[in-house]
Amino acid sequence: MKKELLFAKGLLAAILIFVTACSCPTNNQSEDCTLAVLDNIATRVSVRQFTDRAIDKDVLEDIVRAGMAAPTAVNKQPWAFVVVTEREMLDSLNRVHPYAHLETATAAIIVCGDMEKALDGYAREYWIQDCSAATQNILLAAHAYGIGSVWCGVYPDPNRIPEVTRVLGLPGGIIPLNIITMGYPASEDLQPKDKWKPENIHYQRW
Repeated sequence: MKKELLFAKGLLAAILIFVTACSCPTNNQSEDCTLAVLDNIATRVSVRQFTDRAIDKDVLEDIVRAGMAAPTAVNKQPWAFVVVTEREMLDSLNRVHPYAHLETATAAIIVCGDMEKALDGYAREYWIQDCSAATQNILLAAHAYGIGSVWCGVYPDPNRIPEVTRVLGLPGGIIPLNIITMGYPASEDLQPKDKWKPENIHYQRW
């Protein structure tokens, strides 16, 4: 039961409909659900150092499932995910991405755009937004499980894209957007940054 609750927090946090989806029977419980979602968002941090504790396969699948729950333009779902847990593959990725921080990671999820599923014309570029939404869901779901992660960009870097593609053996039409480096945090003293700046908000118009 604890596992399902943690997964639900990560799955629904990014789209902020947890109160409806979790079907809390009372107002107090609904409020608790809302606060749990907002806390999960506010306390997520980027983690780059990890213990050697492996992440269960079922947990990784739940986290990817959260990614696939993200909204997409015209529901095209133009994404593909590569889950890497083998040490040799993690090291290979680390060699071709200077900021992947995979030295101590126990897993990585590479979020990719599938151009065969993308829209046509200028709308093709919506794959970037769709896969970014999936990435945020993955980061929040990992955090809900107590797993640290960090978003390491690949696209649109012209040097990183072909190297990551080569290491992973990605077929044509599959573009790696990022590497999400993952593992259980080596430090418990991780403080989230307060990014709230009211001056960045404009109501009705600029």
